[in-house]
Amino acid sequence: MMLRLAFGSLMARALTVGMTILAIALSVALFLGVEKVRTGAKASFADTISGTDLIVGARSGSVQLLLYSVFRIGNATNNVTWDSYQDIASRPEVDWIVPISLGDSHRQFRVMGTTRAFFERYKYRSGQSLAVADGALMDDVFDTVIGADVAATLGYSVGSPIVVAHGLASFVEHDNQPFRVSGILAKTGTPVDRTVIVSLEAIEAIHVDWQSGAAIPGQSTSPDTIRQMKLEPKAVTAALVGVKSRLKVFALQRAINEYPQEPLLAILPGVALQELWQIVGIAETALIAVSGMVVVTALIGMMATIFSSLNERRREMAIFRAMGARPRVVLGLLIVEAAMMAAFGAALGLGVLYIALFVAQPLMDAAFGLWLPIDPPSLRELWVLACVVGAGVIVSIVPALRAYRMSLADGMMVRI
Repeated sequence: MMLRLAFGSLMARALTVGMTILAIALSVALFLGVEKVRTGAKASFADTISGTDLIVGARSGSVQLLLYSVFRIGNATNNVTWDSYQDIASRPEVDWIVPISLGDSHRQFRVMGTTRAFFERYKYRSGQSLAVADGALMDDVFDTVIGADVAATLGYSVGSPIVVAHGLASFVEHDNQPFRVSGILAKTGTPVDRTVIVSLEAIEAIHVDWQSGAAIPGQSTSPDTIRQMKLEPKAVTAALVGVKSRLKVFALQRAINEYPQEPLLAILPGVALQELWQIVGIAETALIAVSGMVVVTALIGMMATIFSSLNERRREMAIFRAMGARPRVVLGLLIVEAAMMAAFGAALGLGVLYIALFVAQPLMDAAFGLWLPIDPPSLRELWVLACVVGAGVIVSIVPALRAYRMSLADGMMVRI
C-alpha cells in the first residue's frame, strides 16, 4: 500500500522527480565510471607486460627502469655492457633473455633495437603474443617493424622509408642509412603500438660513422659496406628475463643486484607497478573524492526538491490525515519516495554506465590503449548502489520530519 501511494505521488510530480532521478543517475554513472577507469587503467598497465619475471637495467630506481624499458617514458641513467648482458644470459637460472636498446627516435616515436626473440617472448593481456598485421619481421639490417599507432599516425605501409633521428629531441638524422618498413604489428593497446622496432645490429649500423655521440665529419659508410660488417652491440639499455623456475627469481634478482662488474638493477615488474600506483595514489584518491562529492550534491538536491514541495503538498497530507492516516504514515511516505528516487537513479546510473562503456571501450582502446572490461557489477559496485539508496533515505529524514510536524500542526485544518 505504501509503495503504491509513493509511486502514485512520484508520478504526479513526474517532471521534477524525473530531473532529480536523472541527476542522481549521472552522478552514480560518474562515480562508477571513475572506478571502472581506475581499475581498467591498473589492469592495462599490469597487462602491458606479462610472462616476464625480471627486468634488468643499469642501477637507478625501480619505477624509472620500468617506465623507460616497458612504457618508453624517460631515459636510462646508463647502459648495460654487452659482456654483462651475455654473462647474465649464460646463468643457469635464465630460461630466456631479450635485449632492448633505446635512445633514438623517429618523428617523436621511440626507436627500439632488439632481437627476433622479442616478438616471441613479449606477452601482453595475460599471455597474448605480438602478431604481424601486414608484411613480415625484419630480414635485413635496415628493415624495421612498426607499431599500429606509428603506421596510422604517419600513414606508413609496408615498403615506406624511415629515417631515424639521433636521440629523442634531435634535429640530426641518420639519413645516410634509411630504413624500410618490412612489417606492421597488429594493435595491442601497449607502448609497442608507438614503437619503431629495429634489430640490435641496426642500432650499431646507424652509429658506425659516429663517435662519442657525434657524427664523424666527412665520414659516410654505404649501407652495402655496413651489411658486410660484424655489428656486435657494445651495450644495451635493458633486458627482459624469464627464469626456468619461479623459485629462482629472487636468487637471480639478488645476484644481479650484487653484480660485481658494474652496478645493475633487477626488478619484478609487478612489484614496480605497485610502487608506481603508490606514487599516483594521491591523485587517484582525489578523483574518487571529487566524483563522490558529485553524488552527495545530487542527494542534497533531492532533499532540496522534497523540501520545496512540502508547502505544495500540505493539502495532500491533510487529505491523508482525513482518511485516517497517522502522522507517521506521512513520515514513512516521504522516506519511501526518497528511497524509490534514489533506487531508480542508482539503477538508471548503472544502465548509463554500461551504455557508455559499450560506446567508449573501442574508442579508449584505440586512442589510449586503455582496455575497459565490461563485466557484471562487482560486489563493490553493488555496495556503492546500496549506499546511494541508504544515503537517499538518510537525507530524506529531515524533510520527512518537517512534514510530520506540519501534519501534526495542521490536523484537519488545511492551510492554503
